[in-house]
Amino acid sequence: MTAIDAIQLTMLFAGLCALLQCGLTVLVIVRRVQVRVTLTDGGDKPLLRHIRAHGNFTETVPIALILMALLELRGLQPTWLWALGICLILGRALHATSLLTNGAMWSRLAGMVLTLMVLSVGGALCIGLFWRG
Repeated sequence: MTAIDAIQLTMLFAGLCALLQCGLTVLVIVRRVQVRVTLTDGGDKPLLRHIRAHGNFTETVPIALILMALLELRGLQPTWLWALGICLILGRALHATSLLTNGAMWSRLAGMVLTLMVLSVGGALCIGLFWRG
């Protein structure tokens, strides 16, 4: 089995995250065109929210996917990977939706909690597997 064969679930979630990031990027571009702002946010609150939804996604997703790929390569049970991947997608979707719609604070908080759970559990599992050898 090659390394690529061993990271099938991570590939799925990376693909889903890529599509979500494309959507967030398009929303920023569309808002920039609407308000004719090419740099920064021009003081436009909705544009700032779009930029932060995209930025926060970009800041957290890569390390989560790296952790998942490393764990999958080390043979972590698929159930764990499904749980991490679903929490990542759901967390990022909840967080972005809240920012983009001036939505409820609970969804933004839930999104961050789910994402931080993926990062902390994934990180702890990586450290544990490292020490175990």
